[in-house]
Amino acid sequence: MDRQLLKHANSLTRKTMPNKPIVISVGGSIVIPESGIDVEYLKKLRALILKEIKSGRRFIIVVGGGSVCRKYQKAASAIVDLEAEDLDWLGIHTTRLNAHLLRTIFRDVAHPAVIKDPTAKLDWKESLLVAAGWKPGCSTDFDAVMLAQKFGAKKIINLTNVDAVYDSDPRKNPQAESYDRINWADFRKIVGSKWSPGANAPFDPIASKLAQEQGMEVVIARGTDLENLKAIIAQKPFKGTLIK
Repeated sequence: MDRQLLKHANSLTRKTMPNKPIVISVGGSIVIPESGIDVEYLKKLRALILKEIKSGRRFIIVVGGGSVCRKYQKAASAIVDLEAEDLDWLGIHTTRLNAHLLRTIFRDVAHPAVIKDPTAKLDWKESLLVAAGWKPGCSTDFDAVMLAQKFGAKKIINLTNVDAVYDSDPRKNPQAESYDRINWADFRKIVGSKWSPGANAPFDPIASKLAQEQGMEVVIARGTDLENLKAIIAQKPFKGTLIK
């Protein structure tokens, strides 16, 4: 499946746009943490994005499934043995519900449909495009890379529930060290090369492979820190990790 996805991605026709979009991959757990939908966060995110749009920027926002996805996967797995493809589809449909939530709150500036297939022909004229999961074998990080490739963007901002890339899981290892910058080869040693449904990596292995092949940069940053997001968008110093 990994080879098929990468082959399909590399067959996409690149488009050159005068105003290349800013691509943001938002972890589902940022939108819907354990406590429920974070309405206050979404209000602030909407205000930030609208302000940036007024200054002439365009955005692609791809949203993940997060903890809600893993709850569905855990529940189903407790009842029957599931194939990886089934687990992925549960996650994909969760991302689509999350994406509809985002598209709804950005209705006045967003493309009218949630993008579920990054390879499909698309006439995008609005200031914002919202996308969700596509198919089994990868996460929405991969969809973000494909859409960046499609519209000529060379950087992806990945908003997660950690503040940087670490050499080991900081939630399990208090001595874990973070990186300000890391190259793709070293980063891929950390995340590995295989996709696992419900995995919680800073950027998924399949997406990482394609991003490296396309010469893209990825910023890993804490999604709830919107002042930091403003700095990243403005290309100012920020807290997080740059992968290149």
